[in-house]
Amino acid sequence: MTTPLRPVFSVAILLQHQLPLFLSLLLCLLASCSGSRPPVSDLQPVSLHYATNLTCERGEGYSLWTLRNPWDTTAVLHRYLLIADSAQPDLSKLHVDYSIIKTPVRSAGVATAVHCGLLDELGVADCISGVCEKEYIDLPAVTDGLAAGRIADFGNGMNPNIERIMDVAPEVLLLTPFEHSGGYGRVERLGIPIIECAEYMEVSPLARAEWIRFYSELFGSEERADSIFCAVEQNYLALKAAAASAVNDSSSSAEGHHRPPTLLTEQLYGGQWFVPCGQSTMGIMFADAGADYLFRSRSGSGSTALSFETVLDEAQDADIWLLKFNSQQPLTYRQLAADYQPYTRFRAYRERHIYGCDLAHNHFYEETPFHPDRLLRDFIILLHPDLLPGEESVYYKPLAE
Repeated sequence: MTTPLRPVFSVAILLQHQLPLFLSLLLCLLASCSGSRPPVSDLQPVSLHYATNLTCERGEGYSLWTLRNPWDTTAVLHRYLLIADSAQPDLSKLHVDYSIIKTPVRSAGVATAVHCGLLDELGVADCISGVCEKEYIDLPAVTDGLAAGRIADFGNGMNPNIERIMDVAPEVLLLTPFEHSGGYGRVERLGIPIIECAEYMEVSPLARAEWIRFYSELFGSEERADSIFCAVEQNYLALKAAAASAVNDSSSSAEGHHRPPTLLTEQLYGGQWFVPCGQSTMGIMFADAGADYLFRSRSGSGSTALSFETVLDEAQDADIWLLKFNSQQPLTYRQLAADYQPYTRFRAYRERHIYGCDLAHNHFYEETPFHPDRLLRDFIILLHPDLLPGEESVYYKPLAE
């Protein structure tokens, strides 16, 4: 009757004498299953100078890119293991929670004009095999591809056509994540790796632009990306320094009429007025341009919704008003007043200091996210015309009567 007890008794004796070794083995086993163990030792960190929500480590023939969750900075949004086509690294000791992508990617579904514009500049527009929101994309590489049938129309970005995506079967999908969006719905179940394009939540214009290094490695265009970003960085910092110098000179002026101009942005949309927060990429760019941005005290890295009454109370005396619109016809002061008569109560309206960016007739969204230097130049031309005499703004133009 005692025979069945012998194995248990033997194990108990073994545990009593070998408990430390047993616990060590158990912990190792749990760590290998959890996916939370640090990367293997041959991964070396790659220096990124501005981006805060993106890190990179590189091994032989592959790299690990980690996207921090911008809405919960203690968490990871996504990890990507990019493996060069010819490489065959030993992945047996790596995490289990990576999306593994063979590079260079040759077929991509792209949801936004921003990233279509980026791929076009990187010289890999031929990798775009499908797009969402085609009506907002004004790039010959895309419009011609749609007309010729080389690029598929995936429809609405929030509810794309799943059947068309399945027919095209792109290697990756470039989609934009949003806080509290609940994920990507049926798209997630297709098994196609989703590249979460969260650069818009970065902490500065150059931080956002530096994500070009990640996207370029996906498509094998790293050298071109390095050249582009180095030029952007150099131009941006030079313009920022010039604006700072102008503001410092103005602040010491005895007359006081060269003070930094006060700035109002955007307009009513759906009954609310969305203004960039002070620590958003746009809010920081306003500061870099030497503006006294009237909503810089709003905390956050995105935008905040205000009532018209709040905006009027805080910004009715703003020197300059910048707004964006999308129309086949130019926006005029008369049309603005017809849209909403209380706009006429702003001093910038009365004194004709409103500048509009017509999204239907320029490449604002395609160009400026990864070329913040171009937009900063626009702002400086409008805010400090003496700094860049004779130059004309590209994106923002004076409203006509």
